[in-house]
Amino acid sequence: MNTSPADNEGNARPAAPFVPKTASEALRPEAGTPPPPRRSRASRSQTVVFLNFLFSCIVLVILAVGAALYFGRQAFNEPGSSAGGGTVLVKPSMRVAEIADQLERRGLISDARIFRIGVRAYGNDSALKAGEYAIDPHASMHDIMDLMKSGKSVMYSLTIPEGLTVEQAFERIASQAELTGDMPAELPQEGSLATDTLRFTRGATRQQMVDKLLADQKKLVEEVWTRRVPDLPIANVEDFVTLASIVEKETGRSDERSRVAAVFLNRLAKGMRLQSDPTIIYGLFGGKGKPADRPIYQSDIDKATPYNTYQINGLPPTPIANPGRAALEAVANPSQTKDLYFVADGNGGHVFAATLEEHNQNVARYRALQKKQAEEAAKAAAPQPGADGGGQSGAQPDTSQ
Repeated sequence: MNTSPADNEGNARPAAPFVPKTASEALRPEAGTPPPPRRSRASRSQTVVFLNFLFSCIVLVILAVGAALYFGRQAFNEPGSSAGGGTVLVKPSMRVAEIADQLERRGLISDARIFRIGVRAYGNDSALKAGEYAIDPHASMHDIMDLMKSGKSVMYSLTIPEGLTVEQAFERIASQAELTGDMPAELPQEGSLATDTLRFTRGATRQQMVDKLLADQKKLVEEVWTRRVPDLPIANVEDFVTLASIVEKETGRSDERSRVAAVFLNRLAKGMRLQSDPTIIYGLFGGKGKPADRPIYQSDIDKATPYNTYQINGLPPTPIANPGRAALEAVANPSQTKDLYFVADGNGGHVFAATLEEHNQNVARYRALQKKQAEEAAKAAAPQPGADGGGQSGAQPDTSQ
């Protein structure tokens, strides 16, 4: 029996029967690929189109904001472009926007907007403190924000040296450009200001400086007065400050103050006049002080004033300057000596003596030294031979014309 290949494959399906086509059917074109199904009406609606557009915009905005935050953070933290730095004054009423604009105008930051946003991002809108700030070269915006948040303002100094009068101290305070406000209308009592260096920020008032100096001196005087040795020939704390002011003006050497104080206290105890040259000067010129080129004449010594201790007994009516701590301590705890006299030694110090005879010898030596020094100075100032160019060496004038 004849078998087909399909029969030999077991389970294969039988071949489809062959149906012959007519000539017209064979020439007829076969059907092509059918077109895709038509889009639904919902997919073509405006809502779907808008939502697609909106989603795309949101994505773009998120990307843009992310890029802005990244580059803004970089700019906020990177070193600044200012090579020289500078100082900036932040007033109590200034807002962050005003601070940022000032920093940009000064060239200390590159973009005020980034500074504003950075300060706000760190939650420091209300944390920046008023003051004057020194901006370091190439400081970043973050560094500047931290500095203003810390309140570490530029500090200035006001120094009142020992031995200045109240009037001279007031002149210093008035001339301090970083201070504000007027000076007190009246001068406080002589000797009532502390001799100290005060630190302050720009904008502090002159009245605050005066009040501080007055309070500090009052506290210092009371502290030293309570630690004085017993049996000082001083009636009260006012006389204590007066004598300390005389000691202050008599010597600037720390190793002599207590001994100078002892001389004056010994003289007071014996009823002797103090005979202090600085009291002559104060009696003549008051708080303004003696001009530097003005010597003391014999007529000045003989002139009676309430302060001239060559002419009055005891102490002057008020201090003659503001004494410092060392002078106050010297009077409260003087050297234990019997000295009654001292005279300059010609080298910035003094020679002390317990008797008039010894003192006169010291005075004679001092005057001899003065004479010698004057002669040496005159000799040094005299023209030397040939010093006027009278020799024949050197270029000669051109006489060829």
